[in-house]
Amino acid sequence: MSAALASRPTRLFIVLAAFFTANAIIAEFVGVKIFALEPTLGLPPFGWNLFGQSGSLSFTAGVLLWPIVFVMTDVINEYFGRRGVRFISFLAVGLICYAFLFAYLAISLAPAAWWVTVNSPRGVPDMQAAFANVFGQGLWTIGGSIVAFLVGQMIDVGIFHRIREATGERWIWLRATGSTAVSQLVDSFIVLYIAFVLGPQQWPTSLFLAVGTVNYCYKMAAAVGLSPLLYLSRRWIESFLGPDEAARLKAEAAAYIVRPPAPVA
Repeated sequence: MSAALASRPTRLFIVLAAFFTANAIIAEFVGVKIFALEPTLGLPPFGWNLFGQSGSLSFTAGVLLWPIVFVMTDVINEYFGRRGVRFISFLAVGLICYAFLFAYLAISLAPAAWWVTVNSPRGVPDMQAAFANVFGQGLWTIGGSIVAFLVGQMIDVGIFHRIREATGERWIWLRATGSTAVSQLVDSFIVLYIAFVLGPQQWPTSLFLAVGTVNYCYKMAAAVGLSPLLYLSRRWIESFLGPDEAARLKAEAAAYIVRPPAPVA
């Protein structure tokens, strides 16, 4: 193993960055599916009523993964600071664009005639149309998601460090939950506004506010529920790095300094 990869902080950052970007990309692709929460949990419809809109609680499947991305953001913030989060955020956006580019290229390929109807007995009469609908998300949706993601991440990292300046090493739950509360408020409404208000569907304001509020409430509930995972991750990381190296990384992260770890001799 090379000296760079022998460094535990380097290996930790690679693992965190890989897991972060993988979750972000998967969330984008599975987000095309809308699921109803109550039937999924075996419950009767809640019949919520907000801003003149009512109905059951429906979410994109991507919301299952975004709370994990929030936790990963806070963990990377804690040990690699503002530059670390910015680096993986822009990396994730670049890879999301790369993935969608090849999805569109795959859609444009002429399908084999036999493949188009191969799943007709299973209720899918046109595989090309199904493939295009699943992987060919509209540009408004993709653009809204990417802009919301980047803006949310930048807000999250800024608030996280402001709370850290005020509290020091105490109350990690406060800086994690506080930064998520503000960043996801912005994220939840930006993505809907670009994708569905400015986009071709042109949602009315009441629907935009209702869906945005429901999505935000879910994200916050998930973020609070996943707080123990943040503490477990921190305990594992500090065990992996050792107390001295973990303290060094956190000190540099708090000072907004992210240096490559010293090579191991």
